Amino acid sequence: MANKLTPRSTDYSKWYNEIVVQADLAENSAVRGCMIIKPYGYAIWEKMQAELDKMFKATGHENAYFPLFVPKSLFEAEEKNAEGFAKECAVVTHYRLKNDPDNKGKLIVDPEAKLEEELVVRPTSEAVIWNTYKSWIQSYRDLPILINQWANVVRWEMRTRLFLRTAEFLWQEGHTAHATKAEAIIEAKQMNQVYSDFVQNYMAIPVIQGTKSESERFAGAEETYCIEALMQDGKALQAGTSHFLGQNFAKAFDVKYATSQGGLEYVWATSWGVSTRLIGALIMTHSDDHGLVLPPNLAPIQVVIIPIYKGDEQQAQIAEVAQKIKASLEEKNIRVKFDNRDKFKPGYKFNEYELKGVPLRIAIGPKDLEKGTLEIARRDTLSKQYISQNDIVDHVTGQLEVIQIDLFEKAKNFREENIREVNDFESFQKTIKEKGGFVSAHWDGTNETEEAIKKKTKATIRCIPLENTLEEGVCVFSGNPSKQRVLFAKSY
Repeated sequence: MANKLTPRSTDYSKWYNEIVVQADLAENSAVRGCMIIKPYGYAIWEKMQAELDKMFKATGHENAYFPLFVPKSLFEAEEKNAEGFAKECAVVTHYRLKNDPDNKGKLIVDPEAKLEEELVVRPTSEAVIWNTYKSWIQSYRDLPILINQWANVVRWEMRTRLFLRTAEFLWQEGHTAHATKAEAIIEAKQMNQVYSDFVQNYMAIPVIQGTKSESERFAGAEETYCIEALMQDGKALQAGTSHFLGQNFAKAFDVKYATSQGGLEYVWATSWGVSTRLIGALIMTHSDDHGLVLPPNLAPIQVVIIPIYKGDEQQAQIAEVAQKIKASLEEKNIRVKFDNRDKFKPGYKFNEYELKGVPLRIAIGPKDLEKGTLEIARRDTLSKQYISQNDIVDHVTGQLEVIQIDLFEKAKNFREENIREVNDFESFQKTIKEKGGFVSAHWDGTNETEEAIKKKTKATIRCIPLENTLEEGVCVFSGNPSKQRVLFAKSY
């Protein structure tokens, strides 16, 4: 089995990377900055995908797919968006290789196969989608358009970390078109709420909904709504964003619609997305020094049954009982695995599923057959108890619900304990350096102050909470007037 994990308190970054690899979620690939998502890691992403897809469709959205490649001229059309992503773009310039005449067996780029126009490998899809919407939208009758796509994108990151920041990653991106500003803002807020509901109810991660400061907004957006979560090491993680794009992309691509009164108006837009970095958030919110801890609502395996036996006769007897238990749990739509591999000892299996974060483990041995009992172990608390085999379905159903709630409450308590109000810059610096977490402080609203704070502390404004109450004060850095507190933190 895997080596013992580095304790979180010793090296959080190393602990995280070891969990990703040893829990069989992902590994680095031969391509710099790109990852291979292994079956167990992909199974978690599939669960996320399935639940989010239901939520998107319940709010009227349809799935479509758009090209991976964006002609450079289209990419440049919306200036702020192009500038925002320019440094991260991978660009295709040629379409063919040929044999190297000076080095047999090697290939070189064929200089005669240069593209007439360079193609950007999509870092995001607004450009190619809004170029398409131009032909889809003529009248108010064509609106709204509510599209989502599940895709991969490429952002050429220099410093990468599995799931959290990779050169290529999987995500979904919604792109909607509306007749009015009010309708588009409602859409952007609605999708941010969808993300909040998903992350809290399925991932058991508490989030703070808010808006981004101007410098932290999505490139090309007039407003960016976000959900921010706090990881165990006191750093924030942006778990999802939803953008009100105004008419910026409609004007860039000349997308107008005929109104019911016969006039012509530019379309209003939104875009929104979450990615496989949510798996990183899942790991860093709940896991411990024993390995991964998964909330039952997203665990690919909710219950694992491990037999303990000597000889073929005991194995057959225990397997018969285990299969009946498995079937009874599956009737309640519980995801169960009976691990009857005879090449591995029970202790090895216990360690394996503990590392992989399976919420409940059932062990069945010869004495359990005699007594009609089972040993049940909770992954989150590492506690064990014996129950009657007759009570297994009700007990497991109840325990899965309790674990889901307990994980959320534990994470919420941690977050609340790590939101600290400060009123002067000395306290701000000390809190960021020594304690981390969210720092609630007054800010004068200027980019200059925000940038100065970032340079001195590496902390950024994570969000301006939607539930903020107005509060007269003075900026923690400049001393200028301020009407509300915002949340600062170091972040991933």
